[in-house]
Amino acid sequence: MAYQEFITVRASARWQLLSKNGAHIQRPLWASTGVKDKAYDDTRYVIELIGPDTVNTMPQGTLDAVKDHGVSRGDALTPNIKNAVADLAALKAVGISMVEVAIKLEREGIDKFVAPWIELIETVKKVASN
Repeated sequence: MAYQEFITVRASARWQLLSKNGAHIQRPLWASTGVKDKAYDDTRYVIELIGPDTVNTMPQGTLDAVKDHGVSRGDALTPNIKNAVADLAALKAVGISMVEVAIKLEREGIDKFVAPWIELIETVKKVASN
């Protein structure tokens, strides 16, 4: 759905005017697209996120996997927008709120950074006091 929004904005009259006046497009960035679940193909999140005007960052292991055996089908995003819309509608129909899911995932992501940050600060304090 993020890519659909990007396409919509890029096609807008407002963006066309900005572009004519020298503005540069802000491309979608898919960040840290390594696969964590070993049941998935190790190139899954790279191959499935290929699309025009996108940027993808990934861990070295994922980059190596893509280089070794990744098979690009070209633009994987645009042809799947209708499927994404249908999938989200199906989730909503069974009572799953994507807003609640996003909030939960954001909280979990933040929590994964908080503990190491606190540990780092405590280590720096300890070293500084010695």
